[in-house]
Amino acid sequence: MMRIALFLATNFAVILVASITLRLFGIDQYMASTGQGSFTGMLVLFGIIGMGGSIISLFLSKFMAKRSARVRIIEQPANSQEAWLYNTVQELANKAGIGMPEVGIFPAQQSNAFATGWNRNDALVAVSEGLLRNMSKSEVRAVIGHEIAHIANGDMITLTLIQGVINTFVMIFARIIGSFIDRVVFKNEHGHGFAYFIIVMIVQSILAVLASIIVMWFSRYREFRADEGGAYLADRQAMIGALQSLKREYEQPNELPDGMLAFGINSQWKQGMSKLFSSHPPLDERIAALRNQ
Repeated sequence: MMRIALFLATNFAVILVASITLRLFGIDQYMASTGQGSFTGMLVLFGIIGMGGSIISLFLSKFMAKRSARVRIIEQPANSQEAWLYNTVQELANKAGIGMPEVGIFPAQQSNAFATGWNRNDALVAVSEGLLRNMSKSEVRAVIGHEIAHIANGDMITLTLIQGVINTFVMIFARIIGSFIDRVVFKNEHGHGFAYFIIVMIVQSILAVLASIIVMWFSRYREFRADEGGAYLADRQAMIGALQSLKREYEQPNELPDGMLAFGINSQWKQGMSKLFSSHPPLDERIAALRNQ
């Protein structure tokens, strides 16, 4: 609950600072003059909408992950492999100081794994059938350590906070820009015409794409931290070996659902400008970072 309280307090602080700063720049007066009302009121309204959607997504994350990835939860291990997997998750969770996550396996030929959940004591760690088949036990253990580190670091909550704040400002600035274009280009001085709503939708879509660069940057940053956590919880050489095994598979299509890509350990990376929209750094960079520590 402390992480949730911090999450809400941080969001409130961001909105308060933004309100004061933009008021100093005269945005509040401009919006009042265009009939859009108080900027502070709009900030609060869209803050509730933007954060609300992110919070709902966070609370539904385990349920949606189980359904979308077709995760089979291990209630009672049915064989020695499942018993080893369950015990390994329990061991590393205890070492990381978090509650025991649910443990699951999902059907995919590719080596992959993910962690999700609304807090560190109510999470899910799932691995693919391919991971258990393609990697050694020491490498699988390192991958599990990587996912446990995501949970211990509170990455799901932090990513939700960032996404919620971005959602808020995307909606606000789309309306500010839409109002400006409506007045300057279409000479609509009283109220908003049909063009305003079209402009807002277009601008909001463009800003959302650009803002996703920030979210993806954090996603890449947290992968390095989770690699460090996996190396600490399991073994550095095993973590490097696991990443090297993933590298050998990188040409295969990713079998995780699109909504779970940012939470998997393996994701296709891109070249050039498209790297800005990648949820994971190149595996070569991740391996080099572990070797240089």
